[in-house]
Amino acid sequence: MEKKVLQTYLYDFYGELLTEHQRNIYEAFVLEDLSLTEIAQVQGISRQGVHDLIKRCDRILGEYEEKLHLLERFQNIKAKIAEIHRLTRGEEPIGEAEARDRIRCLAGDILEEL
Repeated sequence: MEKKVLQTYLYDFYGELLTEHQRNIYEAFVLEDLSLTEIAQVQGISRQGVHDLIKRCDRILGEYEEKLHLLERFQNIKAKIAEIHRLTRGEEPIGEAEARDRIRCLAGDILEEL
């Protein structure tokens, strides 16, 4: 997964656990796509300070994911729902009975993950 996309997902899941200052800077970098220099000027801190804080936030958010696995579970469920969608639209080269069994299995897997 591309780094910016991963940062966005991790922020979506765990961003509220950062301090307000961390959130402001991380949002400016990841969501608003501002440069380190632009953020530093707005925040009144050094470019290196912004860089260090973003690295620290990346580490913190990554540690939350390592412990809680919310993003991993989200992606697994999303993939299973996409497969169910393909099966219900007849996009998979299998019979109706097999598709129904596969959908039942996928739905059970999703319920277990929740």
